[in-house]
Amino acid sequence: MAGLNGDPFLGIDDNIEKLQYNNNSKEAIDKEGLVVGIGEDSSNNKNNNQGGEKDMAGNSIHRSGSRPQLDLSKAEIQGNSEERDPTILLPNQTDDISHLALDIGGSLIKLVYFSRHEDQSVDDKRKKIVKERLGISNGNRRNFPVLGGRLHFVKFETSKLNECLDFISSKQLHRGGIDSHHWNSEAPANENAVIKATGGGAYKFADLFKERLGVSIDKEDEMDCLVAGANFLLKAIRHEAFTHMEGHKEFVQIDHNDLFPYLLVNIGSGVSIIKVDGDGKFQRVSGTNVGGGTYWGLGRLLTKCNSFDELLELSQRGDNRTIDMLVGDIYGGMDYSKIGLSASTIASSFGKAISDKKELQDYRPEDISLSLLRMISYNIGQISYLNALRFGLKRIFFGGFFIRGHAYTMDTISFAVHFWSKGEAQAMFLRHEGFLGAVGAFMSYQKHGLDDLMVHHLVERFPMGAPYTGGKIHGPPLGDLNEKISWMEKFVLKGTEITAPVPMAPPGTTGLGGFEVPSSRGATLRSDASALNVGVLHLVPTLEVFPLLADPKMYEPNTIDLSDHKELEYWFTVLSGHLPDLVDKAVASEGGTDDAKRRGDAFARAFSAHLARLMEEPAAYGKLGLANLLELREECLREFQFLDAYRSIKQRENEASLAVLPDLLLELDHMDEETRLLTLIEGVLAANIFDWGSRACVDFYHKGTIIEIYRMSRNKMQRPWRVDDFDLFKERMLGSEGKKPRPHKRALLFVDNSGADIVLGMLPLARELLRRGTEVVLVANSLPALNDVTAMELPDIVAEAAKHCDILRRAAEAGGLLVDAMNNNSLDGSRGNSSSVPLMVVENGCGSPCIDLRQVSSELAAAAKHADLVILEGMGRALHTNFNARFKCEALKLAMVKNQRLAEKLIKGKIYDCVCRYEPAT
Repeated sequence: MAGLNGDPFLGIDDNIEKLQYNNNSKEAIDKEGLVVGIGEDSSNNKNNNQGGEKDMAGNSIHRSGSRPQLDLSKAEIQGNSEERDPTILLPNQTDDISHLALDIGGSLIKLVYFSRHEDQSVDDKRKKIVKERLGISNGNRRNFPVLGGRLHFVKFETSKLNECLDFISSKQLHRGGIDSHHWNSEAPANENAVIKATGGGAYKFADLFKERLGVSIDKEDEMDCLVAGANFLLKAIRHEAFTHMEGHKEFVQIDHNDLFPYLLVNIGSGVSIIKVDGDGKFQRVSGTNVGGGTYWGLGRLLTKCNSFDELLELSQRGDNRTIDMLVGDIYGGMDYSKIGLSASTIASSFGKAISDKKELQDYRPEDISLSLLRMISYNIGQISYLNALRFGLKRIFFGGFFIRGHAYTMDTISFAVHFWSKGEAQAMFLRHEGFLGAVGAFMSYQKHGLDDLMVHHLVERFPMGAPYTGGKIHGPPLGDLNEKISWMEKFVLKGTEITAPVPMAPPGTTGLGGFEVPSSRGATLRSDASALNVGVLHLVPTLEVFPLLADPKMYEPNTIDLSDHKELEYWFTVLSGHLPDLVDKAVASEGGTDDAKRRGDAFARAFSAHLARLMEEPAAYGKLGLANLLELREECLREFQFLDAYRSIKQRENEASLAVLPDLLLELDHMDEETRLLTLIEGVLAANIFDWGSRACVDFYHKGTIIEIYRMSRNKMQRPWRVDDFDLFKERMLGSEGKKPRPHKRALLFVDNSGADIVLGMLPLARELLRRGTEVVLVANSLPALNDVTAMELPDIVAEAAKHCDILRRAAEAGGLLVDAMNNNSLDGSRGNSSSVPLMVVENGCGSPCIDLRQVSSELAAAAKHADLVILEGMGRALHTNFNARFKCEALKLAMVKNQRLAEKLIKGKIYDCVCRYEPAT
């Protein structure tokens, strides 16, 4: 790096000559010489590198992973050609390698790679009609060529480069990935294939990548990548940043509109300190050559440790007071309170070694390691704050694999920043601390639209191979189902060895400011906790924030605070107790075959292992809520290919409920308006008792038929309920003093369980709203979760119900749910039955018993724009989440409480209490 070589204190790992490239390309040229305009390059950052070369005629051809060549031969439209902006497949396109990027450092190789979701789109006329009615287009395909997939984070030791190359080769990541239908496996290898990489190894190992994989390394500037990676993660991941002080970890929500400026401190072998003013706007303002390499180098010389992690683990059993000179050593055990120094503050690192008549072998390696770690971490924190002070910055983010999620390291840095700033500045850490460069390199493929992704577009899932594979350094994540099952079978033989925490000495003074050594449950602490628990990011650009939230920034879906360890322990016990029954249902749903039993056993072990890990480190996967735990269970089921564990049960309960629906509707029609409305609400609450996620309710199933239990429950609906706003809702619906109120324009009904819940509870309520001229949108899960009804199943249930009810039939036809019954000359249900208000079904975008309204489907967001009533039904959607949510429109929250602890915590009631909470528009 010309101009930087003369300063010995810059903290740059390698002295690498910087290559200059042209960055003015506005076009790409394909192999036939066809010019394909792919957008103007608006970047004006002088550090962005692009490559160029000459063709046979001497004309300039710009080759870059950011602006790939397009091979348009045999291009075809995927799926329905009538669809707006349909996806176009390029079967012979092999330059498009936007799914893999690397950061090759001196000690670690970090990979970020993308795997596409299988395309599950079907030519669904019902969906097409609903989309047309809601005004939904597929225009976002232009912005996001990669519409669905997963972003994976993997690391290898650089000394094991061949293992990394084998991993890339085995997954064909350098050729598009084995999971992608976009790639033609029979296409010849492309000599011009490139992958993005940053770090010194991008230069050092370029020839090896060409030799082993046949790909060229497109080298990206290291500082550009660090900043781009940090900006993306801070904007796109809700729980990316956290503070760590005196053993307490607290996540910080960053408003992406108020992110800049900030100081980024990247601690690798050396330290770079960067002032970030915006996207692509930054300046390296300082650095130090005393960093991770110093700790590892001196530690290796002084302790004979064979790895960085071994040295780090050693520090956890150390006592730096035997080596460091403390303030108390100088002042006879007293504080120096006049200048704010406690007796346990370090006055001189390694200071006692001056006066002690000891040789190196007389000191414990554990004490040396801790003293060394404290010295380096403290100085990095101090230098960072002084630079923040220099520029008037309050936010300092620390990244780099030196930190490793290590509590002592973070506490030391935090103490230094807090001490020198007198509490005015704050040290913050990043969960993806070591992947900043790799993410930035991935972001340099500008064609995939990731720059525009927001926090609601990314859903972090729990890794199924990592964090349990490969020990302290991630090995290949388990992608193949048989690999996952085999590994879980081995896990049982090893007991808890793989997840066992690092031993730690009893809590004692750290020697910094007098705070105690961080401890966790059982006086144990993992040195590598957060480094091993980076989740998989699911990219879903079609997710949006629910537009009816009164204040999206203040919205918190979870009502249960799992930061309380006793609360966490209780819900883990509930989930563990439900596990055997869930496994039985899952295996039965797949026919009870030997294969299903083997997968069921593997699922149980995987889910149990995750629960054990989260009990040890609750913040391992970010801020944890009950909704996250329930989602984890469903995600584990899907990972072992149990796509709908309650399929047969749901079908049986739907059939039983539909059989008695005509009698219920007849009963309702003979009631006066006021009695009918009360009976409908009672019916929703009574039907909500059928919930296979509740142990108390499962016991009910042995006491009678589904109809007998429903009627018994309805007959016991004695008012007042625990939360009883029915009279307010009745006045809004029926009016008062002879005044008829204006009917709602559109109601969104968030439905819960299959069977009696939807058929005998929510459908009759929907029918009443339709009768009053209100459009009704039934909002159901996109994916199965327990016995919840899904948006895919709901149209068939409505169709069966409509056979016995003209109101439902006309509305279902108008809403496109009865396609076969509509006029063949019209695809638009509204033209087929313009006199009736429509009944529609949309998916909510999730596959959990709960719902986070910050991440809903584009269909639901579109349906919400003209809605003036939201009805949330069931424990998961109305109690576990969203009980405290406030909306711009009217809201009705209905649920029967089926958990004693939830009843006590939330409504100060008891099990089987009912909640009918009506909230006017805010």
